[in-house]
Amino acid sequence: MSKVKITQIKSKNGATKKQSATLEALGIRRIHQTVEIELNPVYKGMLDKVLHLVKVEEIN
Repeated sequence: MSKVKITQIKSKNGATKKQSATLEALGIRRIHQTVEIELNPVYKGMLDKVLHLVKVEEIN
């Protein structure tokens, strides 16, 4: 699997409760916070739900 760097770029104020919970499950608590995760099907599905709130970069 590949590693990705996820950064929150938009506020979660207008997001649904599920989207806010997904961000917290990814380990993101505030804007401009960055986390690195190993991409697997579970995390891929979580990212698809909050893609409009985050920026995803692949790490080589």
